[in-house]
Amino acid sequence: MRELPLQVPGEPPLAGTLTLPDSSAPVPAVLLASGSGPIDRDSNHRRARFDVSRQLAHALAAAGLASLRYDKRGVGETPGDWRAAGFTDNVEDLGRALDALAARPEVDADRVLLAGHSEGALLAAAVAGQAGGRRGAPVAGVVLLAMSATPGEELLRWQARRIAPTLPAPVRGLLRLLRTDLEARVAANHERIKATTTDVARIGGARLNARWHREFLAHDPRTDLARLTVPVLALTGDKDLQVPADDLAVLAATVPGPVETRRVPDLTHTLRRQERAPSMRHYREELRRLVDPELLDTVVAWCRSVTGVPASS
Repeated sequence: MRELPLQVPGEPPLAGTLTLPDSSAPVPAVLLASGSGPIDRDSNHRRARFDVSRQLAHALAAAGLASLRYDKRGVGETPGDWRAAGFTDNVEDLGRALDALAARPEVDADRVLLAGHSEGALLAAAVAGQAGGRRGAPVAGVVLLAMSATPGEELLRWQARRIAPTLPAPVRGLLRLLRTDLEARVAANHERIKATTTDVARIGGARLNARWHREFLAHDPRTDLARLTVPVLALTGDKDLQVPADDLAVLAATVPGPVETRRVPDLTHTLRRQERAPSMRHYREELRRLVDPELLDTVVAWCRSVTGVPASS
């Protein structure tokens, strides 16, 4: 395996890592898209090391596939302000990265896949759904990890309902004391955000990426899913607190192309298994472990199958 620095041209230029297998070029490749917020090329936040993209890149390389992962705007070595970037900016950035990856001499441009986790899955679906209309590299298939098929505003309210019972007892007690309903508070913040017009706004005393939130609240991923004619693999854990696992059925019914869905037992949004009841309080412990090996094996085997990489490679 070799890893090379790669800069995606445009404004801003995106700093990334091209991971190549020990195979004769050109090889199939996978473009990796990370989750929301200030996440670097490895899917890491300064307070939470998800490490999804790095581990997936290395697993793909061991199986004969190249990959590209990159720092989002204003993170790592990519310039800019992540709070000023909208959801549509992130879609555009992934499209630029797709073209840069397909242009590499080490890569077979006709066998490039997209793989995304959480927001990255939404971005991957958006770019792949545009493939017929955008002038750029084609997409041979899409991997959607913890992909929502619920409109953004509805999803965030669902998250509030799902997360509220898992909060620590003192926090739940304080909410009851203050007669605060978490979902109602989230909905009220949505109205404040929708009333903003700037990229960044102060909501509840915190500086918020307001444009991203406005665009995300209005985004319906089913529109992009309905445009996917390439093969799709979608996996969501049945203990995911941030994406409804039931959305897999919506996804399967919406995608017109060949689609395979898997609801993974005990898997959380961190892409690790959790035997206890799901709670965001467990994230820190989960992130000390590697991404679920069976999930990595499933994704890698599917990517090899779709791109025609022989088992002997």
